[in-house]
Amino acid sequence: MNILMTGSSGFIGTHLTPYLESRNHVYHLESDLRDHDDVKLEVIEFNPDIIVHLGARTEVEQSFYEQVEFSDINYTGTVNLIEAASTLKDLKNFVFASTMEVYGHQPISDDVLQNIRPNKYIAFDENTIPYPNAPYSVAKFGCEKYLEYAGRCYDLPYTIIRQTNCYGRKDNDFFVTEQIITQMLKGDEVNLGYAEPYRNFIYIDDMLEAWTTIVNAPKKCRGKLFTLGPDEPIKIRDYADMIAQKMNWSGTINWDTKPKRPGEIYWLNSNGKLLKETTGWEPKVSLSDGLDRTIKFWRSNV
Repeated sequence: MNILMTGSSGFIGTHLTPYLESRNHVYHLESDLRDHDDVKLEVIEFNPDIIVHLGARTEVEQSFYEQVEFSDINYTGTVNLIEAASTLKDLKNFVFASTMEVYGHQPISDDVLQNIRPNKYIAFDENTIPYPNAPYSVAKFGCEKYLEYAGRCYDLPYTIIRQTNCYGRKDNDFFVTEQIITQMLKGDEVNLGYAEPYRNFIYIDDMLEAWTTIVNAPKKCRGKLFTLGPDEPIKIRDYADMIAQKMNWSGTINWDTKPKRPGEIYWLNSNGKLLKETTGWEPKVSLSDGLDRTIKFWRSNV
């Protein structure tokens, strides 16, 4: 297939490119997503079968301080791409990278969160009502709604993937997993933000398999929205302790060392049941094994 890809230089994009190129002709969009005319020209000239749209600013915390830029790139840029895609006659699918962050501030009481027990997790899925609570997630949710509109009005084929926290980076220590690991490798003190939020995590290899599975099944996945598991939430405090134990690190973690984020989300967890039912995909790499692989890489490179 001819695949047009955005966000090729990002974390998932750089890993996904060789997967897709092994079986397809992949073209990497060069235009600034915010430039409607240039985007439309490139899309029409390449005339893709599939569009893989990963291009975005993804640092949720930073979106609180660069609200306009995040909205411009993530929302307006996606609208430009959708409008260009709507002119194609033979497009098989437009696969969009959304985020679990769109669930935002759910009406879950503190009592429920404090009494969570194993095997009684609350897992968000495709039917959970979103309450996006950051400029980043508001823009992403807006993109989902625009795709739904384009599907109704233009008959645009699309699939939305609400991605969960992915780890296994090799060149960026901004995000929580790699940040914890690299700080522990560098010294006896680690400075982190909130300790109490719960998150679930997916290793990069599982994320790539999810993407390639969806890209290769446009008919099965058309018009669908998928959340990704695994349904295994862990408190960030416990996550840091787990990493410390694996690294045999016995230093001090200084919590709450970052500015308070407006509207912090304390519970984000999701399952991948619908994607499994639709395609057979499910995550294979356990959190323990994925962390071992990530730690091994950073230990050799820091």
